[in-house]
Amino acid sequence: MRIFQLLILIGLISACTPPQRDCERFHTGTFQFTAQIDGVEETTVFQRTADLEVSQYQGKTDSASVRWINPCEYIVTNLNPGSPGEEKPIHMKILSTTDNSYTFEYKLVGESQASRGTAFKTD
Repeated sequence: MRIFQLLILIGLISACTPPQRDCERFHTGTFQFTAQIDGVEETTVFQRTADLEVSQYQGKTDSASVRWINPCEYIVTNLNPGSPGEEKPIHMKILSTTDNSYTFEYKLVGESQASRGTAFKTD
C-alpha cells in the first residue's frame, strides 16, 4: 500500500511541474514559424535582434520593432505597415521552451482572443 501511495505522490508532483521557460535563449536568432492560413500551410522565417525583427513571408520582407516587457513577453510593432490592419502592435508571450523551439501565444494589443504557435530556432 505504501508503494502505491508513493507512486501517486510522485505522479502529482510531476504533474504540477511548470513547463520549461528559458526565454532568454530565444531573444535573438533566426527562427521559422509555420501556420495554417485559409487551409494552406504558410512559413515565415524571421531574424530577431534585441530590438528588431525582420521577417520573410511570401517573398516579402517586413521589419518590426521589438520591445521586451519581461524575459518571456514582448511587443512587436510593424515599422512600415502596408494597411490599417498592420498598424496595431502584437503582444507575444513565450509559454514554454525546448532546446530548439518555443511555444508562444500572440494577440493584437488590446484584444482578448489569442492564437498559439511554435517557432523553431534555426541558427
